[in-house]
Amino acid sequence: MNLRKKLIAGNWKMNKTAADGVALTADIVAQIGRETSVDVVLCPPFTALESVAHALEGQAIKLGAQNMHPEKSGAYTGEVSAEMLRALFVTHVILGHSERRTYFGETDAFINKKVHAALANQLKPILCVGETLAEREAGSTLAVVQRHVEDGLAGVTKEQLTAVIVAYEPVWAIGTGKVATTAQAQEVHAFIRSLLTKLYGEALAQKVRILYGGSMKPSNAPELLAEKDIDGGLIGGAALEAKSFVELVKAAAAN
Repeated sequence: MNLRKKLIAGNWKMNKTAADGVALTADIVAQIGRETSVDVVLCPPFTALESVAHALEGQAIKLGAQNMHPEKSGAYTGEVSAEMLRALFVTHVILGHSERRTYFGETDAFINKKVHAALANQLKPILCVGETLAEREAGSTLAVVQRHVEDGLAGVTKEQLTAVIVAYEPVWAIGTGKVATTAQAQEVHAFIRSLLTKLYGEALAQKVRILYGGSMKPSNAPELLAEKDIDGGLIGGAALEAKSFVELVKAAAAN
């Protein structure tokens, strides 16, 4: 029996106004609002969180944020805290997305602070790890992923680990239409699980969900989700339309 329930998270990135977000959410809810065999998380931009939260009331679908600051409050213009997210009934938060690392210079140490702040506030962190095209071509994929995992989880206890979700996102496959082959994706997912086994032991490592986050779409999802270490998807482009997102959830339910 698989210890891990599949999870499909939609990362809307900087798309959708509050009204657009409510419309998309209503469409998704109408089709899979009561889905319980798969965990589903919607991650709208900050400006749409409250509206989407209301649209999800009474549904099985969870609400996620795309980022947060590690401090509780203070002079951090343009940032939001874990406490602020919790007040909007957010349950998950994406941390260390490659776009945050690339465009905003986020380091592993800073991301690790966010992971601890999220866990301290009962938020489930979706920790993103993955290599660039240059890093893959240089043969350093596993070294990069190892650093992201080990540094991102530094100080996280065995008790806390079960709340953590890891998302492997080969940066070269995000929004490019390129997808890691199923074998490439499974290889890195299995490597991440082996790292977690070394850090936390086999039993806990088997409970952690590892999502694939590189241009997963309805056409390639069944094959990816059939792999033993791929536990779902962190979905970008395909999450912006109800039809494709619902198809991904159904693909996860079928696995």
